[in-house]
Amino acid sequence: MERYIRFEMGNGVRWGVFQEGRIAEISGNPACGYELTNIYYQPSAVRLLAPVEPSKIVCVGLNYREHVKESQSATKEPDEPVLFLKPPSALIGPGEKIIYPETAERVDYEAELGVVIGRECRNVAPVEAEDFIFGFTCVNDVTARDLQKKDVQWTRAKGFDTFCPVGPWVVDKIKYENLLVESYLNGELRQSAKTSMMIFPVPVLISFISRVMTLLPGDLISTGTPAGIAPMKVGDRIEIRVEGIGSLVNDIT
Repeated sequence: MERYIRFEMGNGVRWGVFQEGRIAEISGNPACGYELTNIYYQPSAVRLLAPVEPSKIVCVGLNYREHVKESQSATKEPDEPVLFLKPPSALIGPGEKIIYPETAERVDYEAELGVVIGRECRNVAPVEAEDFIFGFTCVNDVTARDLQKKDVQWTRAKGFDTFCPVGPWVVDKIKYENLLVESYLNGELRQSAKTSMMIFPVPVLISFISRVMTLLPGDLISTGTPAGIAPMKVGDRIEIRVEGIGSLVNDIT
């Protein structure tokens, strides 16, 4: 199992992988293939960025049964995955600030497992889907809930700059079927569920999405949030934890 990062060092942005307590620089986006450069850094000397550079961020709504029950936008479980997109401009990394829009009255956290694609993926079957996964990360699908309700469709509510924190790294070769997904608002546990509780598991999601659009190496799928969503306010700290991956922390400003 490896931990892949994207980081800032001096005036440059680089990719790396943790090796024996230090960061080994690599030649490019690891989801697209890479080589080691034989340049190393101490973790304390770099600033972590979002560990993905996707052509698109494909998100899944209403994928946990208890979340469907608390949702105001659904009366029953969906018959097929509910998809929407976030723009790559919404991406931020660990420690970066989530900006509360002036036009929003309620901004919620949503803890999610993120799946990073490693090969071009089109029209694949669920049994083939695992072959197209590069790794996994933590995602916060930040949502302006009042605007989501007002607009009916979700583009504005989900698409603000800073509304897609991701990180702290991408982990490969983990068993994803029963991971614990949690959120903590100001240190208080708010969401907690296992990925085994998804209505549509990861292979089904990849297959379904690949029959709609071609997934490219580095693309990010955010797989849906458990029950327990609630609003944040300026000054709050939100932490997303996914078992086997790590902790993604961001403050609201």
